Amino acid sequence: MPDAIVGSTVPRATANPFRFGALARDESFTDRDDEIAELLSDARNGQDVVIFAPRRFGKTSLVDRVAQRLVGDRVLVGQINLMRTPTKERLAEKLAATVYEDIAGPLTRVKDFGARIFRGLRITPTMTLDPETGSLSFGFGAGHLPEDVDATLERLFELVAQVAAERERGALLILDEFQEVIELDPQLPKLLRSVLQEQPEVGHFYLGSKRHMMERIFNDENEPFWRSAKQLELGPIPPGPFGDFIERRFADTGRRVDPTVVAQILTITGGHPYATQELCYFLWEETPPRRAATAERLDAALERALRSEHTHFSLLWDRASANQKLVLQALAREPGHPFAEDYRRRHALRAVSSTQKAVEALARDELVGRDRGRAWIAEPFLAEWIRANVQ
Repeated sequence: MPDAIVGSTVPRATANPFRFGALARDESFTDRDDEIAELLSDARNGQDVVIFAPRRFGKTSLVDRVAQRLVGDRVLVGQINLMRTPTKERLAEKLAATVYEDIAGPLTRVKDFGARIFRGLRITPTMTLDPETGSLSFGFGAGHLPEDVDATLERLFELVAQVAAERERGALLILDEFQEVIELDPQLPKLLRSVLQEQPEVGHFYLGSKRHMMERIFNDENEPFWRSAKQLELGPIPPGPFGDFIERRFADTGRRVDPTVVAQILTITGGHPYATQELCYFLWEETPPRRAATAERLDAALERALRSEHTHFSLLWDRASANQKLVLQALAREPGHPFAEDYRRRHALRAVSSTQKAVEALARDELVGRDRGRAWIAEPFLAEWIRANVQ
């Protein structure tokens, strides 16, 4: 199809309108209206929620969007990424900073507020003022008795609810990469559960990138957090709103994309948020101003996406066992039922027990999706990369 002129004037804002890798904010964020409304209501009601989704499905961007709305509505929001707190002392430092900056807010301007509110901690933190930013950081050092660290953490989590109550405001605490709580201390979930369940006025959102660990924490009846939170499952973004978003972003930046090309994009990505933004990013780069994104340009964009992911996929491939590689190659050729005899014969797979072990390992790593015996490659673009590089 020949290029089509969009108009006589190209908008000044010609930066690429698609984003992947970083948080999707403002105009870069699309759809999820139902999930946003649901999470806003949950947060205002003090409801705890665990959010499940495949890797790179936009969990953090979604919660960031919700947090922005809540702050605008005067709800107190604090967030901690447990991937950045490799020790319990570091977790205490981050939690103290969150209470001070995000929950207390204007109260911190009261004289000696920091010293007063943290005076009752088992371990007294050192407080350091940054002369350039005016922000206060907290340090708990190392070498303390484990029971003292636990008591300090317990009190800091209690302070979230206490300070919010003093301000007569609702509060939300977001705990990202929550599965790391087990790595910090296998006994820590029990302590946290005992504290957080006593905070009905504070909502807690739990996110994690290792689904099998998150499912164990919240779905295993032997774990302290069993059935402690509402569970929200994020699926792909539906083609209707995602297609509208793609067409609008092209049009707003002086380009056009045919509905048939949009349909091809969403067929390739399956509505995966990260993958769709990534592919559209490269397609936009392939499309000159005042021109249309064509099927040929989409092919070139997909090649660029695969080159962008090559190092990541090479590492995944190198780490996979021989049996896992056989399964991945089969699923790249034909998503289907890898335990069925005719499928295994057709793709030269090994015995059912070996194939099942490989599929389970790949599913734990979120490379493969499963549903009622059917399996497919879930990692965006991995099937295309396998077909292009190792078939």
